This record gives sequence, C-alpha cells and structure tokens, in this order.
Amino acid sequence: MAESAPRIEVIYDGQCPFCSSYVRMVRLRAEAGRVDLVDARSADTRVAEMRRAGFDLDAGMVVRHGGQVFHGEAAMRHLSVLSAPGGLFNDLMRRIFRSPRRAAALYPVLARGRRLTLRLLGRRPLKDPGRDAGE
Repeated sequence: MAESAPRIEVIYDGQCPFCSSYVRMVRLRAEAGRVDLVDARSADTRVAEMRRAGFDLDAGMVVRHGGQVFHGEAAMRHLSVLSAPGGLFNDLMRRIFRSPRRAAALYPVLARGRRLTLRLLGRRPLKDPGRDAGE
C-alpha cells in the first residue's frame, strides 16, 4: 500500500470483548488506508491526546481518519461506511449503522451492554482513577 494512503486510527477498550471483537472483525476496504488499533488502556500518547480533546472513551471508541475525529456512534458509522461488503458481520453492521436513525437507537443499548459486561467481568471503567498510577 502506498505511504500516501490515509491512516485510520481506532482507539477502543482492549478489555471489552465486544469492542475487541468488533475492531478485529470489521473488514475495511483496501483504499481506506492503514489501520492502527490503539488500546485505550495503553500508555499510547494518542489515548491521552483524545482525552485532552474531551472525548470520553468510556462512552465510545474514537476513530481518526482523513483529518476528522469520530466518537461513539459516529465512529461506528464511519467504520461501517468504510467496511468492505461481504461477510455476515460486515453486512449486518453496514446495514444497521448506515442509517443515522437506527444507529442512534441502537448505540446506547450497545454502550449499556458494554458497561454491564465490563462490570460482570470485574473490569474497571477507563476513567477509573485507580486504573493507572501514571495518570
């Protein structure tokens, strides 16, 4: 792939089984560019940058692409638009998140399910001050 291809950065919760599965399963079209997956629980400087910019990573993943930043529902919509057709998962996500109305209705349910799952698994929220001593 050419170096001039745009890069997509996806900052997501690496301890969330849904988030991790989603970013692994979404098949982005080749022309979408290189994809950097960044665990929001890591010390990567892009995580701190997004927090300073005011993005609540507990409320949703962040996608940076083409000079724009998308958060939560908008991030999932953007990734679904960039995903290649084919495969049950990609087709379903594209169909659901292509519609702003459907995405707006479904995303809060997904976010609540994520929070509940993390709690049941004994994993702390990202903004938990006791999570990282260095923060």
